[in-house]
Amino acid sequence: MILLAASLLVAATYFAAVPNNPAGFFVDEASIAYNAHTIANRGVDEYGHAFPLYFRAFGEYKSPVYIYALAAIFKFTGPSIFVARIFSAILGLATVLLLGLLALRITGQRVAGLIVFIAAGLTPWFFEVSRLVFEVALLPALLVLFLVLLHAASKRDEWSWPISAGLGLLLGLMVYTYPGGRLLAALLGLGLLFFLTKRRWRSVVLTLVVFGLTLLPLAVFMVRNPSALGERFKDVTYIKPGDTRTQIAVRFVQNYVQNFSPRSWLVKGDPEPRHHLPGKMGSLLAGATILALLGFVFILLRRRREAWWRFVLYGLAVSPIPASLTLDHFHTLRLIALPIFLLVLTVPAVEFLLDTNQRFRKARQITLAVLVLAILLQGAIFQQSFHQAPPRVDAFDSYYPELLASALNRPERPIYLRDHTPAAYVYAFWYATLRGVSIDSFHRIPRDEPPPPGAVVIGHGLPCENCEIIQERGQFKVYVQK
Repeated sequence: MILLAASLLVAATYFAAVPNNPAGFFVDEASIAYNAHTIANRGVDEYGHAFPLYFRAFGEYKSPVYIYALAAIFKFTGPSIFVARIFSAILGLATVLLLGLLALRITGQRVAGLIVFIAAGLTPWFFEVSRLVFEVALLPALLVLFLVLLHAASKRDEWSWPISAGLGLLLGLMVYTYPGGRLLAALLGLGLLFFLTKRRWRSVVLTLVVFGLTLLPLAVFMVRNPSALGERFKDVTYIKPGDTRTQIAVRFVQNYVQNFSPRSWLVKGDPEPRHHLPGKMGSLLAGATILALLGFVFILLRRRREAWWRFVLYGLAVSPIPASLTLDHFHTLRLIALPIFLLVLTVPAVEFLLDTNQRFRKARQITLAVLVLAILLQGAIFQQSFHQAPPRVDAFDSYYPELLASALNRPERPIYLRDHTPAAYVYAFWYATLRGVSIDSFHRIPRDEPPPPGAVVIGHGLPCENCEIIQERGQFKVYVQK
């Protein structure tokens, strides 16, 4: 009864203070939401391309699945920060519900399912991603759904064609959900070789064939746009022309090891304030991490011959690879698969500690009770810190609506957008859409082009010469060009 009550409270936290925490709307959120609106409203992206496979956005291409899903919702609700943030919250809650369901399926015990659901639901990593309108918010739910289906398949000597097709389609959806999902899905597809048997090999091959078929649109897109999907990777990777294989390998190993750092997991977390509440605690809970380590040891000692658990260990090992190829250390979004496999590893530990038919029954019960209590207490502390923390104003540019209002209050049209980076314009498009203002009211100009005299300008990151400042916040300023 206590666990059930705690589970209901955990579920409720995913909808607390939505959409005002975090306050504001980051530029990537605005881009995703604005393109979802244009798709829902006119069937085109912001550049007028009808139903694109990938969405071009200030120097990169955003993955389509989340945007189209949000567009389907906007079709009925209209554009809204509240609706967009609620969508991500629902996806986050679905992820932890599916992890609880997976624990129930593995152990056959409702208590185990509730414990894993609580541990996952209170994990800062999942919760913080669920607060953001980012493409990656959908990837954890797809991955856990894939694991639920794969676990069911692992119990069968032969897989039916719907199971094989479902697994292949889920791998394909991961490819189109987040850039890191392209490599992750391929690695997970390779891991299906653990399930090869004389009776099952056709099913595994069919799964990989279906997965391969889902990649055909991607292949066509890459042929037509050879460098489109690689441009962003060039910006974020340490792999540069002229680097030796040894240099690349050393840096990869360093990054890979860093992604398993207990300090990063439990103390610091992601240093980027958009992804993680800075200075409070790590991205994982100590109690859940201890359960995962116990589960890891238990699998090595007792279940290492089972194809399912070998796949889970393999998944844990390969999940940091996409992030380890980039410059950032401990990047929450690119490492999103890692906490999923860690939470799956808690399942055998919970099952072992719940077993009343073995020795040391009392000691096991006490150990599990202490760890669950630690999870609840640390999770509650995190929730309190999250909701009481000062707004991350600069991280989310939460002052932009005020600046836009100042510009719109002026009679001059169009309003000129002059940005240091190619991204800030989308704030004007998104917030104007929410106010019912046509984007024809704006005109973008290059950063090195001066606005005409008398123009009202929203500038980003650039000084203005011979101008009258109306309002200035952060890197933005509204001014009249003299």
